[in-house]
Amino acid sequence: MRHGVIIDVSKPIDAVVGQVAKLAELGVATAWSSQIFGYDALTLLAVVGREVPDIELGTAVVPTYPRHPVMLAAQALTTQAATGGRLVLGIGLSHQIVIEGMFGYSFDRPARHMREYLSVLMPLLGGQTVSFKGETLSANTMTPLEVEVDRPPPVLLAALGPTMLRLAGQHTAGTVTWMTGPATIASHIVPSISKAAEDAGRPAPRVAVGLPVSVTTDAERARETADRTFAIYGQLPSYRAMLDREGAESPAHVAIVGDEGTVASQIRAVAEAGATDFSAAPFGSSDEIRQTIGLIAALAKG
Repeated sequence: MRHGVIIDVSKPIDAVVGQVAKLAELGVATAWSSQIFGYDALTLLAVVGREVPDIELGTAVVPTYPRHPVMLAAQALTTQAATGGRLVLGIGLSHQIVIEGMFGYSFDRPARHMREYLSVLMPLLGGQTVSFKGETLSANTMTPLEVEVDRPPPVLLAALGPTMLRLAGQHTAGTVTWMTGPATIASHIVPSISKAAEDAGRPAPRVAVGLPVSVTTDAERARETADRTFAIYGQLPSYRAMLDREGAESPAHVAIVGDEGTVASQIRAVAEAGATDFSAAPFGSSDEIRQTIGLIAALAKG
């Protein structure tokens, strides 16, 4: 299992570059950037990748609705070229409260939207032209996108429900999850996406699991912090469904907290559940964050 870290994108760009440089120096496999209401993740990773060699760079995740798939393909290929082929393109639907409430787009039948989106995005990333007309979008390209890359970035689709997991297995390199515990990964995520990939004649999928992590001497306080910091994820329907599957009352109950041995054991349980990648979202005091990153680096080195 690859071990990665979700970077802190609240800091100035130079500080973000410094974060990723330190992760690369420590031997962490992947640095993941979220896309919420700050930096554009792909632009950020293009900048970071020009400064920091060797480490894989992933988006977790870029919402599809605000960007036409032709534009996202062009941006992703540009970032792939800028980083020397180290991009993992994580994409997702986001949430109704964001897409309808903030952006003003319809969130009607989101799986249909994603199916049509992939029908345009995947061929373009693979160097093909596209002529497609769907119910939610259309695209007609005269030529392939003129961005030279040795290989297209692998696409991971944020997928939690059965329909999205089928789409991920049938059309992409795998999935990226958040706030989904190891029991649900083992009983639902891995079997569903693996079957879809096998039925489609595709390779075994990547399953990149992201969870909050804190190496701490005060686990009770850390869980209280997790519930405050990540409270919104206990309310958004897609994550709430995964917490319910896990039998977890709140984000604190899937957060990985404790001393180094306890945290390492819980991360190993994620690997045993079938994850191919683990991304830690470090939280807590500055010292706890430092210790958490240190443990992830140690696990990455084996």
